[in-house]
Amino acid sequence: MNKYLSDRINNMSTSATLAMAAKARELRNEGKDIIGLSLGEPDFNIPDFIKEAAKEAIDQNYSSYSPVDGYADLKNAISKKFKRDNALEYSASQIVVSTGAKQSLANVAMVLLNPGDEVILPAPYWVSYSDIVKLAGGIPVEVPTDIASDFKITPDQLRNAISPKTKMIWYSSPCNPSGSVYSREELEGLAAVLRDHPDIFVVSDEIYEHINFRSGHTSIAGIDGMYERTITVNGVSKAFAMTGWRIGYIGAPEWIARACTKFQGQITSGANAIAQRATIAALEAPVSSIQFMIDEFRKRRDLILELLSEIDGFRVNVPEGAFYVFPDISSFFGKELRGKTVKDASDFALYLLEEANVATVTGAAFGNPNCIRISYAASEKEIREAVRRISEAV
Repeated sequence: MNKYLSDRINNMSTSATLAMAAKARELRNEGKDIIGLSLGEPDFNIPDFIKEAAKEAIDQNYSSYSPVDGYADLKNAISKKFKRDNALEYSASQIVVSTGAKQSLANVAMVLLNPGDEVILPAPYWVSYSDIVKLAGGIPVEVPTDIASDFKITPDQLRNAISPKTKMIWYSSPCNPSGSVYSREELEGLAAVLRDHPDIFVVSDEIYEHINFRSGHTSIAGIDGMYERTITVNGVSKAFAMTGWRIGYIGAPEWIARACTKFQGQITSGANAIAQRATIAALEAPVSSIQFMIDEFRKRRDLILELLSEIDGFRVNVPEGAFYVFPDISSFFGKELRGKTVKDASDFALYLLEEANVATVTGAAFGNPNCIRISYAASEKEIREAVRRISEAV
């Protein structure tokens, strides 16, 4: 019956991460012992002080429609967070709260892109960037990177990718899926190129900013000449383990924020009232309140790197943030494993699911067909067992 569906939906890809998670659930329902390392979801519980804020909001009867762009006191909390953590001055009128950072990204695409506008995507990039851009009529322009460059683009690569049709560049740091983190010096180099092209806007996805194993996080909006053309995207899903609460937000030039509010007002209106009240508590707390999660993710990163380095054919960099490793497994392409020929990363990820009972995600979904993404947002026991199964399977 697809003939009755719009070209828009027929041409849209299914999220590879969600598809793999669904396949893993299906196999579990069949009785198979699947270890899920495909979803980017912290396995910690929400800190108790955030839960208490949500309970209090229920008792205070926060049950009416919320303002389209977010409660005023939440936007003030976000403004203070930007100043505290990023040295960025965003007034409340420059902030829009949405139902997750994914909606924030979609809002920005829909209000800035016209059909035919090009959006530069340093690859690997988060799985939904490309389809969000296409949905808004834009054209994704992938700039490939590899493990040798720590999966980061250079100023020369950026310069060469720019065309008269370029409207935006989207990137994440720390990066999903590679875990790479751009230093201030590296962002200064990219900003120097962009200063020669004043009509190009930047989406800086900083959802993993606190899950950062190096000293300090740099927001490109804080670099000379970039503030008025940067949309800083963030949320509470990753650092506060609030994935199901669906709160994201942007800090942007006021005219862009107003446009996003106008668009959101016709699509979803305001985000969940109780989740917004809980988010105030999350953002007003010192970062030290979630340091235990960051420390645990660092330990897991070190563990999984040590274990994967013992498998012939896996090439890994050292990710400096987020909770993913992105090994290059192209050495297996063309080889036969247990009677199955591995043609590409998608084949390899499916092979691991079927033969090792471990769910990962093909790098092709992130713009890099030589890698797979492995999430280490899992217990040490699960990580050890998963890598043991992978090693045995290959």
